[in-house]
Order: sequence, then C-alpha cells, then structure tokens
Amino acid sequence: MTSVRNKDRFLDAAREVILTVGWKRATLTDVARRADVSRMTVYRAYPDMQSILADLMTREWVAQIEQVVNEVQLDEDGPLDVIARRLAAAVSVLRENELFRRIIDVDPEQLLPYLIDRRGRSQDVIIGALADRLAQAQAAGAVRAGNPLLLARSLVLAAHGFAISAHTMQDDDLTQDDFDTELAALVRRYLAP
Repeated sequence: MTSVRNKDRFLDAAREVILTVGWKRATLTDVARRADVSRMTVYRAYPDMQSILADLMTREWVAQIEQVVNEVQLDEDGPLDVIARRLAAAVSVLRENELFRRIIDVDPEQLLPYLIDRRGRSQDVIIGALADRLAQAQAAGAVRAGNPLLLARSLVLAAHGFAISAHTMQDDDLTQDDFDTELAALVRRYLAP
C-alpha cells in the first residue's frame, strides 16, 4: 500500500510535470523521474495519468476553495451575503490557480468530462459543503426554501461558466472584477427568500 506521503510526493511531481509540458504530454515516467522513484513505484499507486490528474485536481482545488472559505471576512453580513461572497471568491481563486490555467490554456479537453459527462470528486466535495451551508442558512430563514442539494448543484453549474468562460466576456468595458461582483449578485438573487 502506498503511503499518503508518497502519494503527495507523486501529486507534487505530477503538478510540476503538467505545468512544464502540459497534460497530454505528461507521462507516469515523467512523474516517476520528477519524484525520483522508479516507474513501478508510481504504478503501484496510480495506474495511469488520468487517475493522478483526478487526485491532483481534488487535492489542489478543494484545498484552494477551503482556504477561501476560511479567509473571506464575515463581518456583520448575513448568511446569504457570506455564501455569495465566498462562492464568488472561490471561483476567482480557482480561475487564477496556475494548474487550472495551464489545463485551460493547453489541454482544455481534459476538463470536458467534468463538464458534460460526470461530476468529479472535487465538484462533489464543493457541492456537499455548499449544500450543508445552504441548509443551515435555510434553517435561519436567510435562504429560500428548496432542496439544498439542487440549489448547490445549480450554483456550481453557474460557477462553471464564471470560472472557465468569463474571460471571453471581458473587454475594455468589463473587467474580471465586474464579473466576480455580478456572480455574487446572481447568487444573492437566486437564493434570496
């Protein structure tokens, strides 16, 4: 059995390889070389690059979003404003993540399965955490009635566009900050009781 420390080492190596050569050109051999272990050592933990990418995306993006959730100032805002600001901040941080940017810029088709075929683990973690917060906010009367899981999944669907495609809507008149502000407003209006 591969230790968590070794898996982290392999994921760190995979991250470096993907940032250097892109997803399509990265191989398990490259990961092994970067991690300074044999190929068989990596193969015992990961049968292919897709499984490494899945673990890497989960580790990277869940950690970044958890950091945002913990850093966004709560001030005296109510639960609805906190949810809206945290979601917009999480999308902004994800959009600026260098691994996410590299995949979008070089190998965007690697994200397609998570947009059109199935949810990934990182999406499920985010949806679960969001649904829990929405249920708590509903109990406090701060969010409209409705299935919290449906609301959370719907918000993640909207967030996909802001994370992946918002740059296509920017120009001299509209900045990324404008779209981040609009996403928070969209979330507030969607969830308002």
